[in-house]
Amino acid sequence: MSDNFLPFALPCLGEEEINEVVDTLRSGWLTTGPKTKRFEEDFAKFVGQPYALAVNSCTAGLHLALEAIGIRAGDKVITTPYTFTATAEVIRYLGADPLFVDIDPKTFNIDTHKLATTLDNVDGVKAILPVHFGGQACEMDPILDLAARASIKIVEDAAHALPTYYKGRMIGNFGDISVYSFYVTKTVATGEGGMIVTANPDYAERIRTMRLHGINRDIFNRASSNLLGWSYEVVAPGFKYNMTDIAAALGIHQLQKANTFLQRRADIAAQYTQGLSDLPVRTPYLNPYSTHAWHLYVIQLELEELTLDRNTFTERMNAAGIGTSVHFIPLHLQRYWRDRYGFKPEDFPVALDVYQRVVSLPIYPSMSDADIARVISTIRKILIEAQK
Repeated sequence: MSDNFLPFALPCLGEEEINEVVDTLRSGWLTTGPKTKRFEEDFAKFVGQPYALAVNSCTAGLHLALEAIGIRAGDKVITTPYTFTATAEVIRYLGADPLFVDIDPKTFNIDTHKLATTLDNVDGVKAILPVHFGGQACEMDPILDLAARASIKIVEDAAHALPTYYKGRMIGNFGDISVYSFYVTKTVATGEGGMIVTANPDYAERIRTMRLHGINRDIFNRASSNLLGWSYEVVAPGFKYNMTDIAAALGIHQLQKANTFLQRRADIAAQYTQGLSDLPVRTPYLNPYSTHAWHLYVIQLELEELTLDRNTFTERMNAAGIGTSVHFIPLHLQRYWRDRYGFKPEDFPVALDVYQRVVSLPIYPSMSDADIARVISTIRKILIEAQK
């Protein structure tokens, strides 16, 4: 890879993050401790919920959230096939089954009309797990109404949605539980990590216990209390999902920059949209009810007007020194999900069509205007040459 290669994604880290990590290393407290507690408190305040619980991944958070609301073997949880496999695999962790509902062709979020039809025709649904694709909010009002009518819970996959707003309210304030990702490519990055937020004290207590082996006091609380430091009680067969203070040290300062990062991502998105507007591509649709976090900027190629397919396009971008990605390969096309549930490609036609057209472009705060102009000019060259 040449020095001139523009990667698809890069974390935006400054001296603040580096110094906080060094302070953590020097403190001698590396696992879940005072930095994690501080990050949780800051995050709860940022989102506006009473409880925020740090974990080692968004996947872990989704698993804990579904366990906390009582998902059990044989239950059904509605979600979308247009997501990363983690969204659905956590349902299987509990012996339950995902029930896929196709996506809206504009937003790539779950189609609420098809969701309503599914709920009317399927028994045994215990929860809805909507995914805020790319950083754009799902249509939460109809989702909330449908969940209330069916007396089922909502766990939001907010891996892309920090900060995302729906009708002026930040995502994290709608469902019973919301879960965020701090993976290295995300808008707030700790390398690996996640955060669970909820307003329900019972859910928070269950998650707090289950994220560390089902022990009713975590290691930091044991070390900082007046009780015997070695004393603890196992109350359930829990998991090993706690966040380290090293990761939290990064998160503390990343969170402080979240709104600044958002402004730059929105500026990059605006430049892309303007620079690509006259080409045979569909730029992202913006729901007027949503404030986009711009974790992803996803274009759709108008293949009917081009002599190339999506894969050839990405190969030419790579050859020009620009990284791209594809979000996502729909789950019903993946071998495990296809074979277990007998899916055919045409079962979710919108997800299939979108998948064949989409390309995710680089979008991260440290990109320069020259980088953005280079991406635009490269796309223009490739697509103008490929027009029929």
